Amino acid sequence: MSAERYWKAHKPDAEGVSVDISPQSAGWKYSSLRVLTLGPSKSYAFASGYSEWIVLPLSGGCTISCENQIFELVGRANVFERVTDFAYIPRDASVSIHSSAGGRFALAGAIARQVLPARYGPAESVPVELRGAGNASRQVNGFASPAGFQADRLMAVEVLTPGGNWSSYPPHKHDEERAGEAELEEIYYFEIAEGLSDGAHRPIGYQRVYSSGATREIDVLSEVSTGDVVTVPFGYHGPSMAVPGYDMYYLNVLAGPGGQRTMAFCDDPDHAWIRDTWIDEPIDPRLPMTSFRGAK
Repeated sequence: MSAERYWKAHKPDAEGVSVDISPQSAGWKYSSLRVLTLGPSKSYAFASGYSEWIVLPLSGGCTISCENQIFELVGRANVFERVTDFAYIPRDASVSIHSSAGGRFALAGAIARQVLPARYGPAESVPVELRGAGNASRQVNGFASPAGFQADRLMAVEVLTPGGNWSSYPPHKHDEERAGEAELEEIYYFEIAEGLSDGAHRPIGYQRVYSSGATREIDVLSEVSTGDVVTVPFGYHGPSMAVPGYDMYYLNVLAGPGGQRTMAFCDDPDHAWIRDTWIDEPIDPRLPMTSFRGAK
């Protein structure tokens, strides 16, 4: 397993950053992700540079100052508690994030061509979609999907998968610019719900990534837990496996060179047939798991 594909969770640094995936560190051109932990009354300042960003609360709320604008994000207790509000930060901006009560925040980024206005994204406007069927059912919160929110290149969604289910299934790829498929770099950031709240048990899930061909240049089957990251520069990804007893959350960040924001993908032809078996199969009754009003 290459360190360039699987990034294990580590403690926050002096600024509070525990994940820092950049085009340079990932070895690609567009997609970025930072995860930031702030203590009570702590702040984090950064320059957006050539990237556009979305600040997404994972736990807690914050106040964002961007140039002459201020956005108050209510946030949430955790990623399984509700769909959250968020803020969009354009390129070439100076930004400060302050959290009165403390919290954790994802900064999803992509190299941008246009300077778009900074904006607040209300939780009630986030599209919530149920995909798949049976034990391949999952919930997708399309807060920065192409249809959900305007950006230049950046696309990002949250996926909630009940314990025992598979998502990102059938395995699929988006690494070629062609009809029905887009060329994209993708980041998976994971959080796994604790099956027991005693803190003595490490919640786990699994993520598969592989490339086609006899050499299998990418061949990853990673055990993942809260704070872990898997990067997908190319190749098929999926399934994302939420093992029985542990609900899975992941944040997908995507960007690429195409002129149109699209998450178009191509299924692995060996497994695409599975979609035909879902026609008469119901969605898992545990879904949706959350809404902007709170957990189900």
